[in-house]
Amino acid sequence: MVPDRLVARLRQGHRFLVASHGNPDGDAVGSELGLARVLRSLGKRAAIWNLDATPALYRVLPGAASIHVGPEPPADFPAAFDAAIVLDCPSLDRTGLETELARLPLIDIDHHLGNAHFGEVNWVAPEAPAVGVMVADLARALGAPLDPDTASCLLLALVTDTGGFRFSNATPAAFEAAARLVAAGARVEAVSQWLYESHPEASVRLLGELLATLERHGEGGAVATVHLTRGMFARAGAATGDSEGLIDTPRSIAGVEAVALFREVEDDGWKVSLRSRGTLDVEAVARAHGGGGHRNAAGCRVAGPLEAARRTLVAELLSALGKRDAG
Repeated sequence: MVPDRLVARLRQGHRFLVASHGNPDGDAVGSELGLARVLRSLGKRAAIWNLDATPALYRVLPGAASIHVGPEPPADFPAAFDAAIVLDCPSLDRTGLETELARLPLIDIDHHLGNAHFGEVNWVAPEAPAVGVMVADLARALGAPLDPDTASCLLLALVTDTGGFRFSNATPAAFEAAARLVAAGARVEAVSQWLYESHPEASVRLLGELLATLERHGEGGAVATVHLTRGMFARAGAATGDSEGLIDTPRSIAGVEAVALFREVEDDGWKVSLRSRGTLDVEAVARAHGGGGHRNAAGCRVAGPLEAARRTLVAELLSALGKRDAG
């Protein structure tokens, strides 16, 4: 249920800055765009600020071109805003903009377990399949009807965070939310084209680089690993955002229960994306390395040579798999 205090705060305010985590995914971008449109429909000013560029896959969303990107704040910050609304972030530092955002009153809207409740107003709903669903519920509580563009942004958020309704968070509530969004005018065909038929050529070339690194580990090859170096991005002519969604291909291999994708971010520094099937909890593995996420989709950062980092993560994933199967 949407907290009354949140509804009151948004009704009272007039100028909001919306932000989310670094390397934004579909739930982050779709929710930001959807919430900004909801606020504007109520006559309020809303701007979006992210540290990292919007992945190419999501730049076709309505309003995506208006997102302010980079470490420098938007014009007239912070005086131009009454509050910052941070979406899909368990802690403020995940934005990469924490020093600046902390200059404003903070509103925290999230569905991650272990959220730090860092806002003056917090709405944390771990049962929500996507923050996009929370934004749709918030719009209803505010009495703001969804137009087709807003509903489409929020549907994309839901589709991506449920893995196309394949992850364990594809609950009855997720399908009910999808039905409400479609009834509000969400363009299912357009969302499908954005997600599955609009890949930049660089992203497809990068997928080839990634699949060439595929390794299987454990009995039956239940754990798969892949990696992307900075050199691979250069060869493919790809940007960081072009790797969005690539992990789903190795995850789709028969017999694979978990995947770890290592992306080089600095010398001997790796951003690790983890995906799993069923009840295998990769969030616990990521949390042990200072990261987090959800049971079937999580991430963290690790330091050291790739071989050592891979060996550690594979051992932990195989251990988690053994405990799951033993239980």
